Amino acid sequence: MGESGWCRWAVPLWMFTLAGFLQMSASYSVKHSALSDFHDSSVRNCTVVPPYLPPTTVNTTKRLADLRLLMPAHNVSAYIIPATDAHLSEYIAVRDQRLTWITGFTGTAGTAVVTNTKAVFWTDSRYWIQAERQVDCNWDLIRDSYVSSIVDWLIREIPEGQQIGVDPFLFSIDTWNSYYRPLEQAKRTLISVPQNLVDEVWTERPPPPSEAIERLPDYVIERSWQDKVEEIRKQMMEDAYKPTAVLLSALDETAWLFNLRGSDIPYNPFFFSYTLLTLDEIWLFVDPSRVTAEIKEYLNASCFQSHCIQILEYSTVKSYIGRYVTGNVKVWIGTEYTTYGLYEVIPKEKLLTSAYSPVLVTKSVKDQTEQKVLKDAHVRDAVAVIQLLVWLEKSVPKGTEDELSAAHFVDQKRSAQKHFRGPSFESISASGPNAALAHYSPNNETNRKLSVDEMYMIDSGGQYLDGTTDITRTVHWGVPSDFQREAFTRVLMGNIDLSRLIFPPGTSGRNVEVLARRALWEVGLNYGHGTGHGIGNYFSVHEWPVGFQSNNIALQAGMFTSIEPGYYQENDFGIRIEDVAVVVKADTKFGGKHYLTFETVSLVPYDRKLINTALMSREQIEWLDAYCQKIRSEVVPELVRQGLKEEHSWVMKHTEPFVSGSILATASSLTLTAALLSSTLLQRLLF
Repeated sequence: MGESGWCRWAVPLWMFTLAGFLQMSASYSVKHSALSDFHDSSVRNCTVVPPYLPPTTVNTTKRLADLRLLMPAHNVSAYIIPATDAHLSEYIAVRDQRLTWITGFTGTAGTAVVTNTKAVFWTDSRYWIQAERQVDCNWDLIRDSYVSSIVDWLIREIPEGQQIGVDPFLFSIDTWNSYYRPLEQAKRTLISVPQNLVDEVWTERPPPPSEAIERLPDYVIERSWQDKVEEIRKQMMEDAYKPTAVLLSALDETAWLFNLRGSDIPYNPFFFSYTLLTLDEIWLFVDPSRVTAEIKEYLNASCFQSHCIQILEYSTVKSYIGRYVTGNVKVWIGTEYTTYGLYEVIPKEKLLTSAYSPVLVTKSVKDQTEQKVLKDAHVRDAVAVIQLLVWLEKSVPKGTEDELSAAHFVDQKRSAQKHFRGPSFESISASGPNAALAHYSPNNETNRKLSVDEMYMIDSGGQYLDGTTDITRTVHWGVPSDFQREAFTRVLMGNIDLSRLIFPPGTSGRNVEVLARRALWEVGLNYGHGTGHGIGNYFSVHEWPVGFQSNNIALQAGMFTSIEPGYYQENDFGIRIEDVAVVVKADTKFGGKHYLTFETVSLVPYDRKLINTALMSREQIEWLDAYCQKIRSEVVPELVRQGLKEEHSWVMKHTEPFVSGSILATASSLTLTAALLSSTLLQRLLF
């Protein structure tokens, strides 16, 4: 999975022990002390005169001065700048990177506060060193990321009776309340400043995107946009509270509803838009110049009936909704992705709220066509990852490759696959101690040579017209230690235990994700991130609300989720095994109706030299052999079709049956033999 995705779902508080936190804090304190005594020239030093600034910092003096000049006109003593956009997107466009512009910090998580005399930046431990390298001495860095820390600072610095401003379109409803309530209790007031003050002083802000919006090809669509509209309207009519409209704010909601895609957001094929859907009208808020004549015809934009889409200016959404709610109406919103800027326009008595809109919930269950093409995309994606692993196996012993070259290679191989549209996130290509940082992505400063003496982890994915992929493999080209083998095997055991689980319908992911940790817990190991996230059909690589978190919805047949346990040994190595799986109906002994299980659709062999089958149960090895057989039956024909002889031989070698002690895991031996014969025959016919 991608780096910023971990920010949203990967840090349940219960996963961190006090000892672990103290260890992390002590580690940083030692490093920070060392910087004082033996200054690292790559980070700033604000304690000397004049301050030392590395060339990677940005001079923010004028930017802050210009921003402060605007604050009195809005009667605010402090201004908050978060790291998001008006749709609460995981990835944001360059023109929405206001936090980066005002601070110089390019990471994906942080919050800035500017007062008349101070500028303060908060971020979490992943970015402390990066912030010291990029933020100049106009800024104080606070090593914390919780809203409570920011609120406490504001209460200390801002006198009673004064106001703190924020762009309400950059705060979720919950985030607004988490600031507003404690500030109100402390006799300070959080207020909306609808015109973003950073935008007013950012004179070279990039223009809005102008590329034309595209429709999906027919072969990846089962439900027309009209079918989807009727499905949502049916849910509206069946709801006891009788909403008259659904407001869609998340970018993937509108894109899914109308089978449209764009290119406004890095790694995600979305376009800036809102939708207001009523029982007899549809309003699409978007830049009209981006809607071609073909798309207008496709959307029936020239008529005024219930299946005709009225195209309105993107910037008019707030005023239009303000007018709409003057009538006898009730607007249904999903609070997770609706900003306070729209929420505050709708009177409370005219609101119907749920955590997620009916569109997000409906979208989470793939139809038969979506399931088929998403599986097809994973087969082609497996070819690219296998090509990477084969190449690295040959190249790493020569000492010629590094983290960046490996990430570039897998992107290049994916680009040669049919329907490829780009990576689905920035690859996490990490060797040795870098892999111990779960969110690490290489750059020119941190890039590490790949070595036969270190473990290597590659977490990457692609966007294809028929699907989105995300897969992680961990390998070792030399001789792994016994501890590394055991840690890897236990991570694999957790992946298998969750993947082979049979469970009743309505089961929540949070109630079963412990299975992915059990093998690690048994020996006192764990990992500090989430166990899985949803994934889309040429959509977001982290598709909410599917997964194993406390705020995910119950698992249903047709949902796709990643399963990705891991283990990270500080300053040494990192392990993650990530597969995408689809929820399917399970065959049970007594034929229990509607029981469910997972079918793994990521099809790349695991590193055999890291697997200690002596630690595994017969059932786990049987699952592993069945998985290897599936790779042979589904990926090998594609390798043959593409004429990849070397990769074909590599896969056959790495999918041989496993042995546990003297016991051969033979539950799938007949089908495995059949796969071997058919693969050999196919090879002879085509090569």
